[in-house]
Amino acid sequence: MKPELLAPAGDLARAKTAIRFGADAVYLGGKRFSLRSRASNFELEDIAEAVRFAKEYDAKIYVTVNMVPHDEDLQGLEVYLLALEKCGVAAIIVASLHIALLSKKIAPAMEVHLSTQLSLTNSAAIETVRRFGVDRVVLAREVSLAQIETISSASSMPLEVFIHGGMCVNLSGRCTLSNEMTLRDANRGGCAQSCRWKYKLYRDQTEISDPNCLFSMSSKDLLAIEEIPTLMKQGISSFKIEGRMKSAYYITVVVDAYRKLIDAIDQGEDEKEAIEKARKMLMKAENRPTSDGFFRTIPGATHHLYGVNGEGITQDFVANVIETHPNGRTSILIRNNLPVHTELDVLSPGNDVRSFTLEAMYRKGEAIEVANLPMEVLDIEIPFRVESGDFIRKKGS
Repeated sequence: MKPELLAPAGDLARAKTAIRFGADAVYLGGKRFSLRSRASNFELEDIAEAVRFAKEYDAKIYVTVNMVPHDEDLQGLEVYLLALEKCGVAAIIVASLHIALLSKKIAPAMEVHLSTQLSLTNSAAIETVRRFGVDRVVLAREVSLAQIETISSASSMPLEVFIHGGMCVNLSGRCTLSNEMTLRDANRGGCAQSCRWKYKLYRDQTEISDPNCLFSMSSKDLLAIEEIPTLMKQGISSFKIEGRMKSAYYITVVVDAYRKLIDAIDQGEDEKEAIEKARKMLMKAENRPTSDGFFRTIPGATHHLYGVNGEGITQDFVANVIETHPNGRTSILIRNNLPVHTELDVLSPGNDVRSFTLEAMYRKGEAIEVANLPMEVLDIEIPFRVESGDFIRKKGS
């Protein structure tokens, strides 16, 4: 059975984008009980709208209820779970067995998926939680391909693994640096990403760090395209992309790449060619340096970033399609500097990338040479059919 492709979304627009570009399911966070509070922009009405949109594409919505709760955090939990069930949410992702059991009792229409926060690394533990009625386990990020093979063959539980995105520097995301340095609890939605701060290093009283490259300790992002064929053979149920705080363009590129890779492998196409095609697609996203995480080996110094931890921001993404007009012109929303005569790519759901050269651009009917005002709506001519929500970027290898 082909695995589910599970994408992140920080708001309703990004949820719809992920679904349009091929995600089988999207996970998102509400205003409460979520581990990524800054990425949790969904009111209940937004969640309900996401569910309605997902159903049009035969996709699902999962909601993160994955904070590690203290007693004072539990107020309103039952009301919230019932509201999610009423919205039609397919599953919740939890890091607390209490929340798991409570949801199964009062909101049984929703599946319960155990978060990677529980650090489940063996089949015995997975069979134990299965007896609590859990429907799926998100494996700890610290398991190797060989260990996943053993777990999968010995467990009757559907398994989910992370395949792409940010990796916490600590064990399965259970970090206390933020708590110590800012009093923001990383396990209750307040992570300050202290690992990515810049630090001076001292030996006794002498600074030994380079003033031009201060110390940080973040992990490289996970990139698992080469592991996808093996994970599919192992029967993994769901492939998860990290990134609820990422841009819509990033989500588009990453989801599109993995959608096409999974489909190509499922259809028996050449694996090496499919992987290389996906790699080229992913290079167009705004990525930090990457590694294969724990899949092949215990991570060493080459799997981490010391001193350099910013995003590899590009200006390739230049516009979104707003609407097409009977006169043959297309309205676009400008996102980056765009001169005429630029060679452009169009990313559309379900299509290969299509290219054209921008011959003319119009502001209120008047031709202009350069678009340099972000979020301005301009008209251009595209020599093939596009749809609202398509992405336009600069062409290049």
